[in-house]
Amino acid sequence: MVIKEILFKAANRTKIETTLIANHAMNLPPSRYLNFIQVGSGFDVADNEIVKRLSTGDLVITSDIPLADEVITKGGLALSPRGELLTADNIKSKLNMRDFMDVIRSSGIQTGGPPPLSQADRQAFANHLDRWLNQAMSSH
Repeated sequence: MVIKEILFKAANRTKIETTLIANHAMNLPPSRYLNFIQVGSGFDVADNEIVKRLSTGDLVITSDIPLADEVITKGGLALSPRGELLTADNIKSKLNMRDFMDVIRSSGIQTGGPPPLSQADRQAFANHLDRWLNQAMSSH
């Protein structure tokens, strides 16, 4: 099961409104709990829209480390599709590693991309998502 399917099922199961924001069209299953906002193309347009709409305590799913940093700074929570919760305690080291890898790549060294999502990654993601959903439901 891919990450979006996990999110869609969780939104319907918990009746928690879920909004996806992207600069390209996306097919969502019909649901009163799923919303989609398509923004224009351009550098950080989708990221800026996410941050603009973010409220304290909101959960943002992203593998974009600078976006995760903005989310955390604004009081949101950031969860990677690999199930890693990004926090104020670990985001700066993630930013430093990202910047270091950018320098390595710009010098011409091939670093390759991340490995495909494993079943363990999907399980870690689902576990963190369930924890957040349980907290969100108990606070309402």
